[in-house]
Amino acid sequence: MARPATAIALAAALGLALPGLAGCSGGILDPQGPVATQELTILWDSMGIMLAIVIPTILATLGVAWWFRAGNTRARYRPDWEYSGRIEMVVWAIPAMTVLLLGGIGWVSSRDLDPPKPLPADTPPVRVQVVSLDWKWLFIYPDQNIASINHLVVPAGTPVSFQLTSDGVMNSFFVPQLGSQIYTMPGMITRLNLQADRPGRYSGISAQFSGAGFPDMLFTLEALPRDAFDSWVASARAQGEALDAAAYARLTRSSRADRPRTFRSVMPGLFDAVANPGRNPALPQTNPNWPGHDYPPLDGHP
Repeated sequence: MARPATAIALAAALGLALPGLAGCSGGILDPQGPVATQELTILWDSMGIMLAIVIPTILATLGVAWWFRAGNTRARYRPDWEYSGRIEMVVWAIPAMTVLLLGGIGWVSSRDLDPPKPLPADTPPVRVQVVSLDWKWLFIYPDQNIASINHLVVPAGTPVSFQLTSDGVMNSFFVPQLGSQIYTMPGMITRLNLQADRPGRYSGISAQFSGAGFPDMLFTLEALPRDAFDSWVASARAQGEALDAAAYARLTRSSRADRPRTFRSVMPGLFDAVANPGRNPALPQTNPNWPGHDYPPLDGHP
């Protein structure tokens, strides 16, 4: 009776696991850029190294338990045994090799995938400046002199060079299918380089809890062919309001689930002024959402 019950339990566990594996599309297991692809390779390599230890250990544990069962008269009972040099060599050498292999992967990959390191490409990168606000994302295109809220548009097959900061609490910028989550922090600039290999729409999230509006702090990264990206830039320049000091002051007010929209122009030096508060008299003084203040309530909510 035990074997059928075990088979049923395994089938049930597999049935529960399959929907979870099916839901992996669109996440880190479905890379769409060179950085995410390399990170997935590191994940599989690390898992393979660890499974090379875990699986034999599990099998050895089961084998020892089976061999030394009470009914096995061929098993030798040696209560005075206490040391074997060969066994000590094995049990210490294998973990040491594992640590060396995993450490080597970490050392090499941390240099190859250093977020500020430019990606190799034949075309110059598109520059995007990112500001995390409560609870929305502001994307500034300094070379195109436009900006957008909660909608990041980039050309497919072209590297994107990000500069990131926060005008509020610490946050985290993450596009799982492109890789390399990175923090945004007030008063400093972090750098990140990503690329979408093919056109598509990829979900972006905030990976750092930042208050009541955190669940809605989402954005879409849309990778377009180069001509479609140029058309989007021209369309953004022809409509929407200008992102001046007054418009930016309105953006700093805490809000939730902001609709995506664009700004036809951007005040010169806005990103640097946000990253270095107090240096631009045209901008409002310290954002009340800055660290040191309580998390701001949602408008109309306690």
